Amino acid sequence: MVNYSSNVTPFPGAATSSGQIGFDRQELSQIMNLYGRMVAAGNWRDYAIDMGREAAIFSAFRRTAERPQYRIEKRPSLRNKQGLWALTGENGVVLKRGHELPGILAPLERKLMKLVED
Repeated sequence: MVNYSSNVTPFPGAATSSGQIGFDRQELSQIMNLYGRMVAAGNWRDYAIDMGREAAIFSAFRRTAERPQYRIEKRPSLRNKQGLWALTGENGVVLKRGHELPGILAPLERKLMKLVED
């Protein structure tokens, strides 16, 4: 009988418990819900997700070949200081910081509201 469990080799470059930051299912669901509505409204066309050791970043683009219009950043190192979440604009200026994701998404949610006349 061959014992295969003793010959386990880790995949090169595989994520280990080195502290890669990511979005959990609920956070990603909220972000993708907003993204879908912004696409339907014609505001965004593409997105990118970057997960590193310091931050997880969701970038939303008006057009693919541009800088991101907005970045939603999750930085656990700032949890006890300025807040875990940040909304950054196209020019790199932090538009909003906070401890809760819905509060960070609120300025983008307001962009989707339209005045309906009687």
